[in-house]
Amino acid sequence: QVQLVESGGGLVQPGGSLRLSCVASGSIFSINAMDWYRQAPGKQRELVAVTYSGGRGDVADSVKGRFTISRDDAKNTVYLQMNSLRPEDTADYYCKINARVVGRPGSYVYWGQGTQVTVSS
Repeated sequence: QVQLVESGGGLVQPGGSLRLSCVASGSIFSINAMDWYRQAPGKQRELVAVTYSGGRGDVADSVKGRFTISRDDAKNTVYLQMNSLRPEDTADYYCKINARVVGRPGSYVYWGQGTQVTVSS
């Protein structure tokens, strides 16, 4: 089995910064994509940022220039650095990975439990 644990969320004032982390553990053979999604109250979950094995990544237009995604493959960890936060960034943030696991063919999608980010004065 594979587990994802996010951390780093919290309450921050507009203009502030937070760094989210997501650590994957378990019977992981390799990880391809590691993504961050968010879901605001009453809204659909949306893709915020993606990163692929080798480090190539991208972020949504709504956060471009403010958010940066990075990963440490040795630690099976993906980060989301969030700067210049706005009230509209308030949401639950979820990590998602696409991974191959030991002993099973193919690749699988796993989600974390989410971490809450609130941007408010």
